[in-house]
Formats: sequence, C-alpha cells, structure tokens
Amino acid sequence: MISVVIPVFNEEKNLPLLMDRLESALRPMGRPYEVVFVDDGSRDRSLDILRSFVGRNGVRVVELTRNYGQHSAIMSGFSIVRGSIVVTLDADLQNPPEEIPGMVRAMEEGNYEVVGTVRTMRRDSVFRTIPSRIVNAMTRKITGVGMTDWGCMLRAYRREVVDRMVESQEYSTFIPALATLYAKRMTEIPVAHAERHGGVSNYTLARLLSLQFDLLTSFSEFPLKVLLYLGTVLALGGVSFGFLLGAMRLLYGPEWGGYGIFTLFAVLFFFVGGLFFALGIMGQYVGRIYHEVRKRPRFTIRRVHGE
Repeated sequence: MISVVIPVFNEEKNLPLLMDRLESALRPMGRPYEVVFVDDGSRDRSLDILRSFVGRNGVRVVELTRNYGQHSAIMSGFSIVRGSIVVTLDADLQNPPEEIPGMVRAMEEGNYEVVGTVRTMRRDSVFRTIPSRIVNAMTRKITGVGMTDWGCMLRAYRREVVDRMVESQEYSTFIPALATLYAKRMTEIPVAHAERHGGVSNYTLARLLSLQFDLLTSFSEFPLKVLLYLGTVLALGGVSFGFLLGAMRLLYGPEWGGYGIFTLFAVLFFFVGGLFFALGIMGQYVGRIYHEVRKRPRFTIRRVHGE
C-alpha cells in the first residue's frame, strides 16, 4: 500500500482540485493506496471540505486540536499510516501529485529508503528562493548528506524510516533531515514545480528563519563551537587592546587616553553585541531542553475521520 500524507492549513481553495488530481495519479498505479489529510488547525472551511472527502477511496482525515506547524502535522499523519511506502505532499499544488508514481518507481527500482526531489524551474519569488538556497546549503553542512533541495516536501519514505521518526519523540524537528539519521540508501529525482493554485503561502521569512534555528539546534552543536572560538578570539583581542592602551598612555601621557574615548565605546558596543548574540544562541539550546523535559506531546489528535 502507498500512503500519502498531506498537511493542510487554510487551503480551502486548493483542496477540491488536489483531491481530483490525487485520484487521477494514484488509480492508474493499480495498487492499494490511502490519502491521509491532516488538518493543522485551519481557520477557514478546509476541515469541512476534508470531511466531505471521507468515503472516497482510502481517504482519512486527522483533525488536530490546534495549529502545530507543518512538520508536527506530518508526524501526526505518520503515526497512523498503513502503507509500506509513505509519500509527503503539500496541499498548495506547487508540487504536482502526478509526480508520485515516478517517486514510487524510483524507490522500488533502486531499493532506496528515502527518495527526495529537486524542483526544476521553480516558480517562487526571489524572496523565497534565496533563503531556500541558504537553508539547503546549511542543511547539507549540518547533516553531511549531499541532497540538493531540502525544502521540497514532496518526498517518499520507507515505512521502517517513518516508524523510527515517530519513535524519536523530538518536540520540534525537520523531517527531511531527521530521516537521514535512519536511512542508508537515499536519492533525489527531478520533479516539476508550479505556481500556487490558490490562497497565500504560510511560509514567511520569519518562519523560514525559525525553521533554520530549529534545524541548527536539533542536529548540530556547530553554533556553540563558533561561539567558543569567537569568544576566545574576542577575549585575546580585548587583552591585547588593553595592553596597547596602557603602553600608549605611558608613552604619550594621560592626555592621549581622552582622545580614544569613542574608540573605547565602539569596542564596548562590539563586545556587548557579541555577548547578546551568544546568549541568544545558547537560549535556543536551553529552550529546546525546556520543551523536551516538559514531555508535552508534539501534537494532539482530536479525531480521525474515516477510521
């Protein structure tokens, strides 16, 4: 069986066409399938539309109690899937459902555990593509896996990898990167990309930055090492600058020191800025520890429609 997991947040304009295109893509494959929609606390008519799909072949709807975010919503879908191959897909129709058969075929022919995708001819604005490239480069550095397009959620996973991700119980995570911890054989294939069919994107620049911080603090201690090295350099620089000021005062007298007051202020502001930056990075790690020790669930399912 093939399971398709789709997180939904305020996508009422896209859902009818998405459902029709999913059925048109999955039926010719001639194998059992299910479509698991996850309503991630939508405020429009998305949940009502999703409930109207129940009764069509293989459709189930997971209703969450509130908005938990895309990755937590997908994890809730992962927790109830039945298929041996699990495909994730966004509801905005930018990644065509017609690409699913090719992904499944690539996974089975190459016996892969994860099949990622590379969006060709992206239709996003420059304000989305540039941050996306930065995230992709940092993710490759952090994970050590040379995949090209980490931001595309059109991906396929073996059931064993999905089960391990669900068991990980991390409060916040980045699913494509998390999967690399449990998969050995991975590949990427090119897929088409289209403009959003309807509605507006829920991924703002602020959310992309938040996702990047989650990624950094979830999978790497690199920021802490950078702070250690930077702090050492700044401390040595501060001591050296202090010796320099003392020597200049002895050579040129106390009047010389008065003329360097603004330089001292500049150095002070630099150190204070670096200190606050360091506290912010460490705060990210402390915040993650705080969330983990509380043991609150990543998501809460109110009801599964279509069981």
